[in-house]
Amino acid sequence: MPVISVRIDDNLKKRMDKFSYVNWSKVLRQELQKVLDSLEKRNMAKAVLINEKVRKKADFDSTDIIRKWRDERYGEDRC
Repeated sequence: MPVISVRIDDNLKKRMDKFSYVNWSKVLRQELQKVLDSLEKRNMAKAVLINEKVRKKADFDSTDIIRKWRDERYGEDRC
């Protein structure tokens, strides 16, 4: 498991020392996980919103455009 270092001020360390029975590494891991989960959900929600905006803008049938391009490139008889 990788190790990271975190700097805290003296006052915070003294307060933590009062509760020596607490596994502070575990507390930090859990909180980091919560923050990461929240950020990932926010990114997913943002992606869904962007997708919906794009879908709403595309208020046409793309197959018509593709057919037009193919007809222009190859001729109507070849497709």
